[in-house]
Amino acid sequence: MADVTVVVQAGEFRRDLAALAAQGPDVEVRFANSVEELGSALEGADVLFGFDFKGKMLPQVWEAARDLRWIQWAGAGVDALLFPGLVDSDVTITNAGGIYDQPIAEHVLALILAQAKRLPDAVRNQLDSSWRYQRIKPVAGSTAVVLGAGGIGRAITRLLGQIGIEVALLATSDRADEEFGQVFSWSNRDLSEVDWLIVAAPLTDATTRIVGAGVLAELPSTAVVINVGRGATIDEPALVEALFDGRLAGAGLDVFELEPLPATSPLWAMKNVIITPHHAGDVEDFPQRVSQLFLANLTRYRTGEPLINVIDKRLGYRALH
Repeated sequence: MADVTVVVQAGEFRRDLAALAAQGPDVEVRFANSVEELGSALEGADVLFGFDFKGKMLPQVWEAARDLRWIQWAGAGVDALLFPGLVDSDVTITNAGGIYDQPIAEHVLALILAQAKRLPDAVRNQLDSSWRYQRIKPVAGSTAVVLGAGGIGRAITRLLGQIGIEVALLATSDRADEEFGQVFSWSNRDLSEVDWLIVAAPLTDATTRIVGAGVLAELPSTAVVINVGRGATIDEPALVEALFDGRLAGAGLDVFELEPLPATSPLWAMKNVIITPHHAGDVEDFPQRVSQLFLANLTRYRTGEPLINVIDKRLGYRALH
């Protein structure tokens, strides 16, 4: 009889988990692609490797998860997973922290360069076979504020600093930082001279619509807002209004309050907005990277070692400090 039973709910990772068989005959692996399959598979299971992005499946079958001890989540953000029953339970959650940090930082840099160098305009002109001269902005020497001091925010801060952007890293409180010298408090922010406001915070009660109309009004009209965290951290109607009224220069958005972004959203038609479909961290080999992390954590679980990337379920994220 297996000493650990693993349920793999993240279907796209199934191919990359062939190494589970090498764990030995005392590991039983069950695959589940639907609510019904998940409910059946969780009976007597110890471990769940999952990635139901909207988090709708597990709450429906939670009663079947009586023996569950650990969930390895394949994403960085776990907000969709934190329903009350799970938060109040003894089940440990680990995320894929670290896997997406550098890819998302690169995506932010791409959005900044695209806006500063007016690449969307150039592409539109090319499609029209139209040679239209336009002046572009330098990036080095510009200023950025990164909201969110987790692994993703830190990777963004690190990369932007390397190309000469002056970056301030903000979180919920002031604290000294070994790498960046200082993490500043969001409550004491000064956005009056910011060129790039980059949101990379997890979605919690404290960060829901943390960038609202008041915050957007603090930015100069030349500023660009970039969101690679969660859509609901920004008040989307307020952002649309600020962009429409010309109170912001533009936006680069990878995440939205409702996904997929409805075809009726006015954001689609705004020429100063770049939209990407929540793929900032999804580089070609990310399933393999996440699978390797899970297998490393499974070995730790079986040998009683501390797991990597344990989430504080009350905070809603992995506290780095």
